[in-house]
Amino acid sequence: MKTKQEKNKLVNWDDHLDKKYGKVGTPSRTEYEEEFEAFKFGVLLQEERKKQQLTQEELALKVGTTKNYISRIENDASDIRLSTLIRIIQQGLGGHLRLTFE
Repeated sequence: MKTKQEKNKLVNWDDHLDKKYGKVGTPSRTEYEEEFEAFKFGVLLQEERKKQQLTQEELALKVGTTKNYISRIENDASDIRLSTLIRIIQQGLGGHLRLTFE
């Protein structure tokens, strides 16, 4: 059983990820990072949709898709085509997409 001091010991986030998923560049770490990026996109989409006071159904109608599809994207349960992503951001939310490579 861990002592109180061991339970309260803070761990650096990168060290936590290294321990749980492996070092950067390993297959399990790469998979985690890709899934996390998809999750972040879903959260950003949901936040912006709510900021604009749109329901999932209203956003779906604006971009020619379904409420179910918008829900799956926001909940990280669906892959998304680039053309659909662009429509959601530009037509649905009035924004611009910027991509970067690292």
